[in-house]
Amino acid sequence: MKRSQIVTWSTCAVAAMILGPAWGPVLGQAPAQAPPRAPAQTPAAQGQGRQGRGAAPPLIDAQHLRMPAESRDEHTSVAVFGSQSSEGYYIVSQHFGPHQTSRPHYHDKDRWVTVVKGTWYTGEGDVYKPETMIPLTPGSVMFHPAGNHHYDGSTGDGEVLLLIAGYGPVTTVQTEVDEQGNPVSRGGGANRGRGAAPPAGAPAPEH
Repeated sequence: MKRSQIVTWSTCAVAAMILGPAWGPVLGQAPAQAPPRAPAQTPAAQGQGRQGRGAAPPLIDAQHLRMPAESRDEHTSVAVFGSQSSEGYYIVSQHFGPHQTSRPHYHDKDRWVTVVKGTWYTGEGDVYKPETMIPLTPGSVMFHPAGNHHYDGSTGDGEVLLLIAGYGPVTTVQTEVDEQGNPVSRGGGANRGRGAAPPAGAPAPEH
């Protein structure tokens, strides 16, 4: 081998050591394997941290386009899409057991409610009057403007399933008063008036 060839190959070897694996293919060396990259998070996965520790991920996202009816728990409020506590659109699947209603409250942003199952009863105002509530059957839709004082749920023996949509983050404020205008406390603090006493073993509705 000529001296000029020896000098050339020596120079290339030194360059490879200094410049790293990017020059490997140029110098005829096998490229070094890059460390595996973490899979990209879906929008739903990215939002899990914002929903709070332990919160279940939404049932629908960019990777899961369908929500079979049997995938939800009939006795809870389930995040279908997005999060009520994060910036962006959300859908919540809300279940009411028999004789289970919310108490007077309002939300600080608009919400749209679709009745999926059962007969949903709705009332307006800060005094809870179940006898004046209006029935809405499956397929009905109700608009709750921001600041609209209302209450709703199941007043009979049947269960009710709703889909609630809106733009988060949204805050719910309890507003129940008695006939004399005195505040009614049903649990204390920010959660007062969350709902009437549920049947044994069933949680109070939260929406």
